[in-house]
Amino acid sequence: MKKTDNFLNEIHIQYNKKLFSSTCIKTSSDVHLVAKEIFSNTDSQIELKEYFFVILLNRTNNVIGYTKLSEGGITSTIVDSRIAFATALKGLATGLILIHNHPSGNLKPSGEDIQLTNRFRKIGELLDISILDHLILTSVDYYSFADNGL
Repeated sequence: MKKTDNFLNEIHIQYNKKLFSSTCIKTSSDVHLVAKEIFSNTDSQIELKEYFFVILLNRTNNVIGYTKLSEGGITSTIVDSRIAFATALKGLATGLILIHNHPSGNLKPSGEDIQLTNRFRKIGELLDISILDHLILTSVDYYSFADNGL
């Protein structure tokens, strides 16, 4: 019987410092500026297919960083909340902002968008991580869940 090698996986966070024009989030327009920079820094094509990112914030709402959770198709993308919260916990974030785009140009949140936001909010409550907003972006404008009472 041949002995096989056992492997131990190492998990780490990598920080790549990038400057944002607005590092402190006070309003949805601040989020929109950061989101536009994220899309341009990652070569994500906002009018081609859906992307979903999470912005990590510290206690004073300064941006710690961001991570891309998913890249989908023309009409949807699959988001795994476990990955988002694992990243938030490893990054010591106390707040999250969800951002994704609608290539169609329609800013109205879908039922799935609302359900996803509510699921994130419930998980965040258990982990003491606030979901501060969820922005839907198009190449022209944005929709803020927080600004619209959602």
